[in-house]
Amino acid sequence: MSQEISRARRVGELLQRELARLLQAELKDPRVKLVTVSHVRVSPDFRQAKVYVTFLGKEEDTQRQLTILNKATGFLQHGLSQRVELRVVPRLQFVYDDSIKRGRRLSALIDKAVQKDIDGGSDNLTE
Repeated sequence: MSQEISRARRVGELLQRELARLLQAELKDPRVKLVTVSHVRVSPDFRQAKVYVTFLGKEEDTQRQLTILNKATGFLQHGLSQRVELRVVPRLQFVYDDSIKRGRRLSALIDKAVQKDIDGGSDNLTE
């Protein structure tokens, strides 16, 4: 079983690299700007792949850019079939990766808690 997981991870990493290149070099839609492929999760049967992406720019444009990418899956799958040697190129589904946004929020909460501890807890340090 770990062999299957390892292979799925390697295929995901390969798809991530090649999709990043395709998006940068061949997707000419001006509405999709500065896309980063952060992770690709391949299903156990290798027929589907969730592609986690982030966008640099306005947060309001995220949903529109995701829709455009999901409409371009045929073009991207064809490009992948030309670049990688897989028996079956997985069906792509693009998903917004909000981990950066969540990380910033958690970091801000931690900073706030630390500052609150420093401001209110300095008396306990002298004991």
